[in-house]
Amino acid sequence: MTTLHEYTSFVDVLRKKIRDDMNNYADDIAGGVCADYAAYTKLCGVIQGLAIAERHLLDLAENVMKDDDDE
Repeated sequence: MTTLHEYTSFVDVLRKKIRDDMNNYADDIAGGVCADYAAYTKLCGVIQGLAIAERHLLDLAENVMKDDDDE
């Protein structure tokens, strides 16, 4: 069985990876890596998807913490 500490460590590591990826893609956009508008919109979509995934991860972590407090 996974402990709450192991779960929160997993969430922290995954959130950091998502955030690092988002920052790297944003840096690519700012640095002019995109060859055209299609590449720009693709990276924007990737960043948006990562932001949504991060939000879901944080919501899930909050729900787990709340459920643990209720026990």
